[in-house]
Amino acid sequence: MIIERIQAGVYAVNCYIVVCEDTKKACVIDPGGDADEILNYIEKNQLELDFILLTHAHGDHIGGIPRLKEMKNVPVFLHKEDEGMLMDASKNLSSMMSGPNIGLSPDKLLLDGDIITLGNLKLNIIHTPGHTRGGICIKVLDTLFTGDTLFANSIGRTDLEGGSFEQIIDSIKRKLLVFDDRVKVLPGHGPYSTIGAERIHNPFINQ
Repeated sequence: MIIERIQAGVYAVNCYIVVCEDTKKACVIDPGGDADEILNYIEKNQLELDFILLTHAHGDHIGGIPRLKEMKNVPVFLHKEDEGMLMDASKNLSSMMSGPNIGLSPDKLLLDGDIITLGNLKLNIIHTPGHTRGGICIKVLDTLFTGDTLFANSIGRTDLEGGSFEQIIDSIKRKLLVFDDRVKVLPGHGPYSTIGAERIHNPFINQ
């Protein structure tokens, strides 16, 4: 597996291009902007873009979707609980950000426990509500893409529509901390971490 991080958009979202080395198939997780940089990486490395996968539907994570769909016409995957948010620019907050208003329908709705195939890779979908109702994390091999659920030494904000502090803490403790300490945590913003480091040092889950 190859993982390329692009800090996309004005909010520096960690957009990840995940590549199956065996097949050259790729997906884009959370294209917050800078679609042309994402497309350039795909073209330069002769990758086949299969789909766009969203950890949740907030505007800072979706800014690059219109351009990517225009150029590649690939499906957008999202948990079903965030469908209404993605479709409404006021709910996904893109109407309050510096870019265009974005409202679109996902092509595939996900559920907890779904497994998405990317070449020879298996992407395991973990529903982790708390930041939004439909927030997910994605486990691939020894790597966990945590979106805005879990950050290095922090957690996602819970004061927006669909947010819940109790839910996000429950999601992290019950669904993420079950993994081995060596599992890498690749969040939606900021630096990388590991499950072990968060288990010991994250003040929000050690209260």
